[in-house]
Amino acid sequence: MRWMGVDLGEARVGLALSDPELTLAHPAGNIEVSGDYFQAFNQVIECCEQESVTRIVVGYPLLLSGEEGHSAKKAKRWSKSLTRQLKELASKGQLMLVEVPEVELKDERLTTVSAHRQLIEAGLGNRQHRPKVDQQSAVVLLQAALDEFAQTRRSNIA
Repeated sequence: MRWMGVDLGEARVGLALSDPELTLAHPAGNIEVSGDYFQAFNQVIECCEQESVTRIVVGYPLLLSGEEGHSAKKAKRWSKSLTRQLKELASKGQLMLVEVPEVELKDERLTTVSAHRQLIEAGLGNRQHRPKVDQQSAVVLLQAALDEFAQTRRSNIA
């Protein structure tokens, strides 16, 4: 069982995967999309099947005010379309997963800033880390979701 983080960038869709224990997120690569991240569906689904993903956490880029701008609306449409496609494949017996992964939106304000900082701290210059920022943003996003999940689990046990 793994979770996937997805950061919808303009040039790339960044992916991150959790470990099977749902404690740590790690980079899983980028999908080049050249401005149309709806092109990434097949590769995202393929990765879900290969890694037995049970939940997909998609970055929801709200404005700093908390309002939903153009990018957030696009992320919402992308998530709904992915959910529909996963369910359609499952209904036709074409999804190689035991269950259809749940797709959830997660507020991603400042994840790109955090990702840039982490890459700079790792010693990568701006040119070197540009291609990695989307997948690192997906890591930041997924790790936040995993930490929330762990906190909820601890609260339920206590």
